[in-house]
Amino acid sequence: MTLNNYRPYVSFILEPCASALVRTGLTPNRVSVLSLVFAILAGVSYYYSYDNRVYLVAALVFVVLNSFTDAVDGIMARLFNMQSDRGDFLDHVIDRYADTFIICGIFFAGYVHWMVGVAAITGVLITSYMGTQAQAVGGTRHYGGIMGRADRLALIIMVSAANIIYTGQIYSMQLLGWIIVVIALTSHFTALQRFLHTWGEIEGKKTIKGNRESESDK
Repeated sequence: MTLNNYRPYVSFILEPCASALVRTGLTPNRVSVLSLVFAILAGVSYYYSYDNRVYLVAALVFVVLNSFTDAVDGIMARLFNMQSDRGDFLDHVIDRYADTFIICGIFFAGYVHWMVGVAAITGVLITSYMGTQAQAVGGTRHYGGIMGRADRLALIIMVSAANIIYTGQIYSMQLLGWIIVVIALTSHFTALQRFLHTWGEIEGKKTIKGNRESESDK
């Protein structure tokens, strides 16, 4: 389900934007930092948005800008040969802080009970950890599962827009509250999917290594 698989289909939009940003003198790392600024502004706007549509509109704009800058920084690095381990590391750290600011801003505002909010942000962080830890233990970096970061941001953007139009409650919660419930459930399920994928990959490599050692002993 992850929307990352569909990024090639929007490259005709993102690549010209990446080129334009490079011409202004921006680097991928600076754009990554800019995405964090947008995430912080989004989180603060969500915090004050429960009874104020102006702040909710602002939050929506900042989340869109965060999504855009997060998508385009990697394209800038790839197209103009600016890729580096430091840039990759910075991007991942900023993404985790961005997730935290945006989701915490929503549940701190009172859209959903704080316990559900904690479950959501925990699931999001563990899901991301599973993706990168797979590479750390010798596997491939895995971003699969039903709820990746692009999926979360897309849902938050769509539901924020819907919540601007309809501010009523459904079973005692506004729409943004329900999307945090969805994120809490699907993020933990995605973490389990990634765990099982990496567990199987490691076991497969172990089996292949054992077979090769057996053959070399013959």
